[in-house]
Amino acid sequence: MGGGNRTLLTEFILQGFSDAPRLRGPFFALFLCLFAAALGGNLLIVAAIASSPRLHTPMYFFLVNLSVLDVTCACTVVPKLLDILLAERRSISYGGCMAQMYFLSWSVAGEVLLFTAMAYDRYVAICRPLRYGSLMSPRVCAALAGAVWGISVLGAGVNTCLMTRLSFCGPNVIDHFFCEIPPVLVLSCSSTLVNDIMAVMADIFFAMLNFLLTVVSYGFIISTILKIRTAEGKQRAFSTCSSHLTAVTLYYSTIIYTYLSPGSSYSPGMGKVMAVLYSTVSPTLNPLIYSLKNKEVKAALRKVLTLVVKSL
Repeated sequence: MGGGNRTLLTEFILQGFSDAPRLRGPFFALFLCLFAAALGGNLLIVAAIASSPRLHTPMYFFLVNLSVLDVTCACTVVPKLLDILLAERRSISYGGCMAQMYFLSWSVAGEVLLFTAMAYDRYVAICRPLRYGSLMSPRVCAALAGAVWGISVLGAGVNTCLMTRLSFCGPNVIDHFFCEIPPVLVLSCSSTLVNDIMAVMADIFFAMLNFLLTVVSYGFIISTILKIRTAEGKQRAFSTCSSHLTAVTLYYSTIIYTYLSPGSSYSPGMGKVMAVLYSTVSPTLNPLIYSLKNKEVKAALRKVLTLVVKSL
């Protein structure tokens, strides 16, 4: 596996946020609250949509998929972070690191693709309303969801397999609070040329192409909304896509820095901040973003919460 007399690493050490003992308690409380809110909020969204026939539409079908990916992302990152903060267990096995990297890459790629599918749904709803039933039929929605999951699983698998071919024989301290591709790559003692090339290709497809498709979709949407004569009609049309636009802006603003920054210019400090936003804050905020201004979702959530309270 390794060349010469080099000894390969069997585990990594996650540096985390800070070595200051006084900060571990506040950080632990913060991330525990964010984790609980992310899990609770997304599971409530899934339960509310599943229990309300009025919400069985393409937009909410994709929202359920988004909630599942948000839960996957949070569960991949936060439990180990809480372990570091509470018990100071900073070590992670080589296999655990690769697994964490795989599930994180899967959830990130899946969310980017899903945002594009949701943008297409909003485009059809606003720009092609008379054909919405045929263009967004259950079969089309299932095909889009299948493509999102299949492509994201394949992409994450390719990136993780390329990481496993590398040799790690020197320093084993990852300047992060979880295993992410950029900070792990800098520890490799073998050539990362293939990984760098594939990373650029993945970035072009997952980040840049999907971002451009989303921007183009919203270009058509905004153009159509501006042609609506009444202010009430414009407001009603924009309200149907404002939540998605907010979530997209929040998500892309974080992952573009993390995954489009060249390895040589990667900043660990800023990388940690961006990672907190997309791995914990975004999964926590998405349920709020999609429910605060939506009367149907809020009504379904109240129904679910009432059933939960009665069952206790």
